[in-house]
Amino acid sequence: MRELITQYETGMVMIPDISGFTDFVISTNMFIGKYITENLLKSIIDSNNLFLEVSEIEGDAVLFYKYRKIPSFDNALTQIEVMYDNFKKEVARLSLQLAMEIPLSLKIIVHYGIFTKYKIGRFEKLYGAPIVEAHKMLKNHIAKFPPYALFSDAFLKANFEQPAKATIEYDTCDNCMYLPEIGYIHYL
Repeated sequence: MRELITQYETGMVMIPDISGFTDFVISTNMFIGKYITENLLKSIIDSNNLFLEVSEIEGDAVLFYKYRKIPSFDNALTQIEVMYDNFKKEVARLSLQLAMEIPLSLKIIVHYGIFTKYKIGRFEKLYGAPIVEAHKMLKNHIAKFPPYALFSDAFLKANFEQPAKATIEYDTCDNCMYLPEIGYIHYL
């Protein structure tokens, strides 16, 4: 029987997610699309100035996390802006190189809570309600046209540096009970 590990920690989760990806994959040559996706995801990962851990790359998204000493709101916002600026520059570079329009943008989710890891073979996976909630935050109707970043109320309260914006409500969602309150939205 496998040993039951009960270690868990509090930390932040950040998910930069490429918007428009499904239509892009369906309408773009597979080899060109793969090349573009690789370069865009690499631009996001290379922009990681906060030394966040990469849990996994999930198709069109990167699941970053950090335990314990989480960044301040201002540092997280700066990180997001750097990721977006580098993403936007890479889209422009690839558009020029490949002589094509690349209709992709970025949305970024920042959440906080208690989660853990488990390992299967050489793969490590994050586990916990904040991981599920962060993924549910990606499926929203708040901002129809990215780019934007959503900060959960849990992240803001953990930071003690809350911005002066009021909590934003979800307008409609599938199964809202798994969604944390959004404390702040930032349009990039």
